[in-house]
Amino acid sequence: MITAGIDAGSRTLKAVLWDSQQQTVLARRLGDQGADQQDRARRLFHDLLDEVKIDRHCVAAVAATGYGRRLVDVSDTTITEITCHAVGAAHLHPDVATVIDIGGQDSKLIRLDGRGKVRDFVMNDRCAAGTGRFLEVVADRLDVPLNELGDYARRSDAPAAVSSICVVFAETEIVGLLAQGQSRENIIAGVQNAIVRRLAAMGGGLIHSPVYFTGGAALVSGMREAFETVLAQPVTVCQSPQFTGALGAAILAARRQTDD
Repeated sequence: MITAGIDAGSRTLKAVLWDSQQQTVLARRLGDQGADQQDRARRLFHDLLDEVKIDRHCVAAVAATGYGRRLVDVSDTTITEITCHAVGAAHLHPDVATVIDIGGQDSKLIRLDGRGKVRDFVMNDRCAAGTGRFLEVVADRLDVPLNELGDYARRSDAPAAVSSICVVFAETEIVGLLAQGQSRENIIAGVQNAIVRRLAAMGGGLIHSPVYFTGGAALVSGMREAFETVLAQPVTVCQSPQFTGALGAAILAARRQTDD
């Protein structure tokens, strides 16, 4: 049986085509969000089908998840991103106990039980602090490529004390730190530490080992190391971390077809 999962995130769209019999991903695609999400999601899905040369009727079910899941009109059902990230991470890494997911506009900490099911979770979706968008703002203001943030942070000799990580005030605070003579290296290290400390505090007792990191921010260099430092335990980036939610959606779509 072939199913699909579409993760309509706040910044990007991700799609996965899943073969439940072979337990393998047939194809996956990523595209930028836009004003017309329905059209972009539709095109992304059909590009996925074209890649493996199959027709729409060959796909038993399509499940949408993420920030804009209700706007994905090619889907047959919608599933919360909490559930999808848990299922996707548990499939890729059966030993997972905690999932840290940082997307463009929200962040989540998900505690799983021994069967890979959601036991508890906390989510920050009201403020862009601790999200990929905040990291983008910092990188842009400091004129540093996003994928090089970790390189700068590793050269820090004294991470700056960052009192606020609100995106609205980020540029003001960075300007102030630069005026104080703080280096870009120390500011970036301070920002990453502040983000991680905020999420760790938000999670409280939910964080248990093994810990896996998903979402677009997992690809930002330095973030995994910052988590390891603050949590004092190993943190592993999931395979293809941007696609974890879409994979979980596709797997759940197949399970629902089997249950029916």
